[in-house]
Amino acid sequence: MTSPSPIHVIGGGLAGSEAAWQIAEAGVPVILHEMRGVPGVKTDAHHTDGLAELVCSNSFRSDDWEHNAVGLLHAEMRALGSIIMACGDAHQVPAGGALAVDREGFSQAVTAKLEAHPLVTLVREEIAGLPPGEWDKVIVATGPLTSPALAEAILETTGEESLSFFDAIAPIVHADSIDFDIAWRQSRYDKAGPGGDAAAYVNCPMDKAQYDAFIEALLDGPKAEFKDWEHVPYFDGCLPIEVMAERGRETLRHGPMKPVGLTNPRDPTVKPHAIVQLRQDNALGTLFNMVGFQTKLKHGAQAETFRMIPGLQNAQFARLGGLHRNTFLNSPKLLDRQLRLKAMPRLRFAGQVTGVEGYVESAAMGLLTGRLAAAERLAEAGRGQPIEPPPPATAMGALVGHITGGHLEGSKFQPMNINYGLLPPLEAPRVDENGARIPPKDRGRAKKRLMSVRALEALKTWRDAA
Repeated sequence: MTSPSPIHVIGGGLAGSEAAWQIAEAGVPVILHEMRGVPGVKTDAHHTDGLAELVCSNSFRSDDWEHNAVGLLHAEMRALGSIIMACGDAHQVPAGGALAVDREGFSQAVTAKLEAHPLVTLVREEIAGLPPGEWDKVIVATGPLTSPALAEAILETTGEESLSFFDAIAPIVHADSIDFDIAWRQSRYDKAGPGGDAAAYVNCPMDKAQYDAFIEALLDGPKAEFKDWEHVPYFDGCLPIEVMAERGRETLRHGPMKPVGLTNPRDPTVKPHAIVQLRQDNALGTLFNMVGFQTKLKHGAQAETFRMIPGLQNAQFARLGGLHRNTFLNSPKLLDRQLRLKAMPRLRFAGQVTGVEGYVESAAMGLLTGRLAAAERLAEAGRGQPIEPPPPATAMGALVGHITGGHLEGSKFQPMNINYGLLPPLEAPRVDENGARIPPKDRGRAKKRLMSVRALEALKTWRDAA
């Protein structure tokens, strides 16, 4: 047996950080290359040089492993020793049924753990163009903001054009500028999250006249325009609110401003026409982000328009919204099931660039590529065998299936969040474990739990055999 040579990981976001951690924990040296921190080098969306910086939101979404697919993905990642989930759990902030984190504390924790690991070498440099030929095993986890030189080299190698979509960032409000004589704290349906707080959200109610005036302001407000990008479609999971409003005046009332599961304690008999929610953004509880309010409004118009929201009339913004461009590969054509580039198998890809959407999904693909690459490297050193991705009954395996060919044949490949529709189907149960009849209205929920239990059992079998 020989000592394994290093694996290179390009990109220190969630996927790259997770990949590097998994490689090092497997006993293989890893060199993590991150361009942020190099003087004069920055991206359009990041603000710090910390690893795993959260840009669009501070939420990892639902933590319910039994009935929510992203919660199931959380559970799978925890079972596989995820650094992202461990640091997320350690720095969570109240968010109802979701797992949200303190951005700075989370990033600092990930950075500290990786810098302290004896098998991790962090190098602050930009990789311009393809990685050097002598790097025989590389994970490209550069995310949606891949440097132009590297993106161009990848496209030249594959002979493909990357697909692109816009990703918009929601504003963040100082908590002490929210008017709590109008707003109130309550999670939808009073659902407590992993932190046990059933009043994690701030709710700002609107009547019909206020809602109509707000929609008019959204539609009429000046927008940031990017003429070179205008042909690029948006991803439906992160639409700017103006784009949603353009699709119909009632769209926002059935989306991020839906007035369901919430009761105004000042007037419980009157149902608001619409409700704007804000979610805690840092551990101190001094910052709240506007849920679902990604926007491409120009900054001056943002402050004016969002102060039309009752409870935010005096809002002070720690950060206004913005817009950046994301890119991803035509993965079903370009990647094999090991997430290697078919045209150059020494390169693996991880994270959002593969065509998964969301922080958790991106980190999960980093986790998986790290494990796949480490097992391959150890096998070359005479220690074990390469491994296959998890089975399709797992959330991770389902994501791999989607990005390597599971999308609808003949359709254009688009990014995908994890959802139960990607997993092999099960028939909804009619009786529970005790033989009692399950009412029809509860069978869908029971089916999700069965699929989640099946997934975790399949993941354990895969993990133990690896």
